[in-house]
Amino acid sequence: MKSSKSLDEKIKIDNNLSNRYIDLDPNGYFIIKVDLEENKIILEHFLNNINDDGYALDPETNEPIKCDSQNKRVSNEVFKGISAKQLGILITEERNDLITRFDHALYLGRELQKAEECLYKKLPYIQD
Repeated sequence: MKSSKSLDEKIKIDNNLSNRYIDLDPNGYFIIKVDLEENKIILEHFLNNINDDGYALDPETNEPIKCDSQNKRVSNEVFKGISAKQLGILITEERNDLITRFDHALYLGRELQKAEECLYKKLPYIQD
């Protein structure tokens, strides 16, 4: 019974942490997708224009981008791979200009591991 309580506690903590404020990485952000037909993890990099309040701005309107925005942005760069390790090395060792914040790197590592698991289990992936 103790393990169920521990799992419930972990889920509660993780959910609370997912809703905290985070500073955006000035060098951009990533959208992660899993393509089950191509059997690849796709990592799209987008550039950031951040205002003094820490909000990402639309490059055309200079207005803050809302989370629920239907605005289709064009990625700056696209990376494809079959594992979290492969993509992690691509964006941190082969390129060292995409990530400037440790919290961003840790987040991407967690999300890439999650995406890899979804890829191999043929499950839908939802980015946190």
